Amino acid sequence: MSNSCIRLEADAEQINRCKKLLEDQSRTIDSMTTVLNLAGNTVRFNILFLLQHEGRLCVCDLSDILGISISAVSQHLRKLKDRQLIYSVKEGQTIFYSNSESQTQILNTFFDLIVDEPNTVTA
Repeated sequence: MSNSCIRLEADAEQINRCKKLLEDQSRTIDSMTTVLNLAGNTVRFNILFLLQHEGRLCVCDLSDILGISISAVSQHLRKLKDRQLIYSVKEGQTIFYSNSESQTQILNTFFDLIVDEPNTVTA
């Protein structure tokens, strides 16, 4: 099956309108795709989900919950922090991580699906 497009006449107005829309929204779209790309990794998505659910967790908590090394958790946290999806607060000797609401707002729809409809999301 080959892809083809047969049209008699292009709608130049529609094409220009769509190009302008993408141009006007490019910063928002770039931000959203960055969030989705980072969250596309299962471990990072789990971290973001847990931080959304719990409010804040430390590296040791995440390591115990996810069953992976502190080093591995730290690498994932660094990627999320570098893109400002999460932030950290140091209390004594412990660093707690939380979601940056402005950056992870796009993921709330996915988080709501998990909480509202467990085991119903399929690929």
